[in-house]
Amino acid sequence: MTHIDGAAGRLSISPDGKRVAFVGYVNQPVKSYSKPDLWVADVSGGAPRKLTGGFDSDIGSGVGGDNSAPRGAGGSKPTWSKDGSAIFVNVAKEGRANIWRIDANSGQATEFTKGDQAVEGYNTNDNAADFVLLVSTPTNVGDLFLQSATGGEARRLTNLNEKLFSTLNLTAPEEIWYTSFDGKKIQAWIQKPPDFDKGKKYPLILNIHGGPHSAYGWIFFHEIQYMAAKGYVVLYPNPRGSTSYGQEFGNIIQYRYPGDDYKDLMAGVDELIKRGYIDEKHLGVTGGSGGGLLTDWIVGHTDRFAAAVAMRDIASWAAWWYSADFTLFQPTWFRKPPFEDPQDYVNRSPITYINNVKTPMMFILGDADWRTPEISGGEEMFRALKYKKIPAVMVRFPGESHELSRSGQPWHRIERLEHITNWFDIYLQGKKVQGYVPGEEAAWK
Repeated sequence: MTHIDGAAGRLSISPDGKRVAFVGYVNQPVKSYSKPDLWVADVSGGAPRKLTGGFDSDIGSGVGGDNSAPRGAGGSKPTWSKDGSAIFVNVAKEGRANIWRIDANSGQATEFTKGDQAVEGYNTNDNAADFVLLVSTPTNVGDLFLQSATGGEARRLTNLNEKLFSTLNLTAPEEIWYTSFDGKKIQAWIQKPPDFDKGKKYPLILNIHGGPHSAYGWIFFHEIQYMAAKGYVVLYPNPRGSTSYGQEFGNIIQYRYPGDDYKDLMAGVDELIKRGYIDEKHLGVTGGSGGGLLTDWIVGHTDRFAAAVAMRDIASWAAWWYSADFTLFQPTWFRKPPFEDPQDYVNRSPITYINNVKTPMMFILGDADWRTPEISGGEEMFRALKYKKIPAVMVRFPGESHELSRSGQPWHRIERLEHITNWFDIYLQGKKVQGYVPGEEAAWK
């Protein structure tokens, strides 16, 4: 019926049956990140028309939390207005995920739902008069709201966790923007402990998202709330390469990853230290997948962190090229395979800088993780650090895949959080947590 040099999905037929809307992107020339757009094509055939080419935000996308439905559930489809003049679609923009109204002819975009939130899904009745929204915020896992197509305030339909949440002291994060080394503006969030006192000094955990083309934002994130409840200030930024900031910001790391994104993260840490409530001698860093890679990279390029936890990480790009299930990445991140340009893989692999690492490290891995197999990531780093007699622990979860933190078995997800905070408790708060560092090697001595 139609064709683009890229991907197309989430098809939605217009009310008169003559047009189809879909979310897709063109990936020619090959890019690391391709901004998704809303397209319209005639059912009778012909070239599709990109409606949102001038709208530099992610169509059909969202922001990442750890309590959404497991991957494979699929996203909500674009929804036509009853008269076919407009299309409603979810949009990720600067850490927020809301529904926008796109004019089906001009492509003009107007925000339909608003707020510091993530609309994770939506549906409508047959005449598109009302929308049911699944909305998550940093203090609400997710509930249903009813929104009229004519606008106005959304009406809350459910409050499923009211009894539980009434016993908790959950607080919303503080949103900040700061300037990185080259003038780029970086968005980040600061989650403070529930009883935060600006006159005190707190240990800091820098929490790095994976992807690398994904984004933190205004969504419930149990891991971050849990860390804050344990007495940590948590900084979670969207460095360059993150989504929801447009094509150029997302793709700028192609063939340079990791690299300048590391500088963005360090600029965020420096910004918090300037605010006066961070104990700069007790800094921790953690992240999973791409965030695990960056965690490994950071400790090889600075010794300012007192402890690190790398999860489902990559230590050697060449080893990953040969072992991972993700076979289509090479043109997007590397110009050539490792046997044709080995030095590029060496230069960008954290294991190359292992002699610089002095930071005590924990590695959290899944035995069934073929996206980032243990042998190309945490196990390499762990063995090297053990040889160097630097405190290191490897925690391997049986039967768990790359999705451990999001859709792993519940008791494994809880145990994972306990391992992370226990490791930081030892090195950032001086607590005596048994089971990791034997005898007199303990950090609190």
